[in-house]
Amino acid sequence: MIRIFPFYILSILILVPFGGCLDNDTMIKDEGIGTDSFGAFSVVAPIDTGINVYHNHFIMDEDYPKWLLDGLGVNKICQITTNGTWEERYNSDKETCWDTITSMDIVWFKGTKIIGTSPDDDTDIPILDDPQDGHGSAVTGAVLNANPEAVIFFVEGFSDAAVLAAANQPLVDIITTSFGPIGSIPVPGIEDVTKIAVVEKGKIHTGAADNSPSPAVQDSTAGPPWSIGISGYAEEGDDQKETMSGSYPDIAADWTQILPNHDDIDGYHETSGTSFATPRTAGLLSKVIVSLRDEFGDFSSGANPENRSKFLINGTEIKLSNDDLRNALNASAWYPSFSTWDPLSGTTPISPVAPCTQVGWGVVNESNVLPIIEHLNGTSEIPNRPSDVVLCMETNQAIRESYWS
Repeated sequence: MIRIFPFYILSILILVPFGGCLDNDTMIKDEGIGTDSFGAFSVVAPIDTGINVYHNHFIMDEDYPKWLLDGLGVNKICQITTNGTWEERYNSDKETCWDTITSMDIVWFKGTKIIGTSPDDDTDIPILDDPQDGHGSAVTGAVLNANPEAVIFFVEGFSDAAVLAAANQPLVDIITTSFGPIGSIPVPGIEDVTKIAVVEKGKIHTGAADNSPSPAVQDSTAGPPWSIGISGYAEEGDDQKETMSGSYPDIAADWTQILPNHDDIDGYHETSGTSFATPRTAGLLSKVIVSLRDEFGDFSSGANPENRSKFLINGTEIKLSNDDLRNALNASAWYPSFSTWDPLSGTTPISPVAPCTQVGWGVVNESNVLPIIEHLNGTSEIPNRPSDVVLCMETNQAIRESYWS
């Protein structure tokens, strides 16, 4: 079940020429494998309903280099139409692009930041966010709002196969999922395959807690100890916990955001939920990764056990794993003051006693990025968290390890 809590929508349309499908060797820059001309980068894999590749939010002027496309397994390129309305562009590309995509294809939509795949066959239009959906476009928009430089490896689907499509891509750094059982009822979900992604492959998994106050510990998306479980707080409001958001997670992130529409070219809407707090956190983590890779001369991505030894940062002077980034994330989190609570806001005030049971290690937003970078590069160490916070979250982790063993 998708985790989404919508509010209101704004829209519009516009702009700019042709469509079609190209083979993998056509019109792609080949900057050479092993060169650093592309610069440091990070690959984030949202797994969701689909993606509106026509939206201006996902457009880029330059091309991805051929070695990057090859590394991500791209075997098809669609040069999408850039003139007309959403409907006109889709209809123009239907025969040459959308009707040709199979579950075996990994497609780059030339002129966009989107590389996508639909490993499941139960979809009306592979990869594209269908008119009745919209969730995946917003989720991906949240990633790019946090890190506009992220390379997107988008996977359509809600299955083990969808998660494995990202887990098995050596260049993927972070997998973000915003779906799971309503109410965090203790039923099996994607925990077996997120464990493969994190424990075996060395990647990061951000998982959405439920849009209810239920504990996140037993949630199959947010609860496993290898996953980073994320609830919501009112970043643009009174900086308190969103009441309809999972409790005792790892962290809390921005609950309400302005995100791209799924069926027009340049419209946006305001929407809320852990569905969007989660990919925002993935984007912030990828921003940290890009900065550290750039600083230490690491011009690849992923944590491939075969050639990167599970190091997400595999630089000349520093090597950092999933655990290192996660520990820095936890250390950087903070608790908003109870004094900012607005009784009319609908939020739950951050308790001065055991706030960890509400928002885990605390809040993470853009303000955390630089402290995490400086902590990990040795410039400025983040102070240790108070002992009661550490004990509370060590207990959280122990419960999760016991439950998910």
